[in-house]
Amino acid sequence: MIRPWSEIRTRVEAQNPLFTLKTRTLVSPRTGKEHDFYVLEAGGWVNIIPLTPKGEVVMVRQFRHATGEITLEIPGGLIEEGQSPEQAAARELLEETGCSCSSLSLLGRIRPNPAILDNWCHLFLAQGVIETADRELDEAEDLEVVRVGLDRVPEMIARGEIDHSLVVAAFFYYFMTGQAKRA
Repeated sequence: MIRPWSEIRTRVEAQNPLFTLKTRTLVSPRTGKEHDFYVLEAGGWVNIIPLTPKGEVVMVRQFRHATGEITLEIPGGLIEEGQSPEQAAARELLEETGCSCSSLSLLGRIRPNPAILDNWCHLFLAQGVIETADRELDEAEDLEVVRVGLDRVPEMIARGEIDHSLVVAAFFYYFMTGQAKRA
């Protein structure tokens, strides 16, 4: 039977506004031996599937520094201190796309990578999305807004045009939970 490992000590290795890198020393309940594990402690995230009344998904194309590639994604970002996931989703949608929505509903929440990350990503569906404001990008953001027919999304995922795991997970929740029939 799998049992939790006991923590002996934790050491902070690095910190920045996005995450804290820690080394956690744990003891295996099976072998009794100590092992070091690296953990990124990060705040909660949100990802939003924004649907227009015409059945288009408002997506963003952006350069991702870790991979050195331009990706096609849905809007998303960190939950700021004092915000609920819903508030963060509405804020990120407006900041990245200039759009507001008539309704916002939680599709689900997932662990982005529990091997190294300790946070949750909250997945939202925004309906009745219309452009209402100018975008407010961070200094380190450079986004292009792209509208894609919702019916094209599964094929785009299958072809690898949409390959961000959290974006794929959001669409999985959307299509598999019956939200697609209600939208």
